[in-house]
Amino acid sequence: MPYVSGQPGDAWAAEAKAQGGKGTQRLVTVETRPASDAVATALKLSAGEPVVLRSRVMLLDDRPVELVDSYYPASIAGGTRLAEVSKIPGGAVAHLTSLGHAPRRVVEDVTARLATPAEAEAFGLELPLAVIELARVLFADDDQPVEASVMLSPADARRLRYEMSL
Repeated sequence: MPYVSGQPGDAWAAEAKAQGGKGTQRLVTVETRPASDAVATALKLSAGEPVVLRSRVMLLDDRPVELVDSYYPASIAGGTRLAEVSKIPGGAVAHLTSLGHAPRRVVEDVTARLATPAEAEAFGLELPLAVIELARVLFADDDQPVEASVMLSPADARRLRYEMSL
């Protein structure tokens, strides 16, 4: 699980390269906003508490393949690179680790559904379009949630692989 290891690097670029492609990302927005009910629940906050949102589009060979919204408690992210409108060298999880919030546990929920018109447009595809939504929460010490992400991708040609050590 290189995406949640806390080690510096660009897991997406490495994964795409291993498959013979070029993986990049485009930062869409970074802003502090009140937490929605769903985000507040995931991050164990009160609804409306401030969170930092980082929205990105993941590209494979310059084609959008994943839409990602990552949320961080403002109490952790405020005043750090997480709140800056720029790419984070080494990645957000490595930055969280450097701030003393190394990932200790991850919970993922995977669902499939039909895309909205806006989502289909973002992918440059037509409706009807099946998408996979992966919601991930990273927990640090004391089971504190430090990141909640929602990743959306077209379901075709998508594979989710999980490997766990017991």
